[in-house]
Amino acid sequence: MMNVKIVNKSRHPLPGYATPLSAGMDIRANLTEPVELQPLERKLIPTGLYISLPEGYEAQMRPRSGMALKHGISLLNTPGTIDADYRGEIGVILVNLSSEPCIIHDGDRICQMVIAAHSRVEWTPVEVLDDTERGAGGFGHTGKQ
Repeated sequence: MMNVKIVNKSRHPLPGYATPLSAGMDIRANLTEPVELQPLERKLIPTGLYISLPEGYEAQMRPRSGMALKHGISLLNTPGTIDADYRGEIGVILVNLSSEPCIIHDGDRICQMVIAAHSRVEWTPVEVLDDTERGAGGFGHTGKQ
């Protein structure tokens, strides 16, 4: 388990795991008034949360399956990435992919956050790459035969 510093300026509890084996923590909207999302409309929803991640980690913001299935609500930049050096408020870009308006209320669980390790690369320029069985096969290359 890792400790992460968090500032909570919302009126809601800290993000938490719903079950002992959950990968993501629910993140709640921090709104002074409800926000209506029209079909195909997108809006930045504040959370009131600020975090300080250790180097080598990111926070991934992902859609909640229930909101996607029931209301057609997703995140526009899925997954959204919160870098370890970002110190601003976490905002979530919601999009309404349904044909009906949807209202987001203060405290609604709007997405989930997964903390993940990542690697940094150092490029090694070469003239030719090593060969593989797949080779240069592109999109759909490994699909139905």
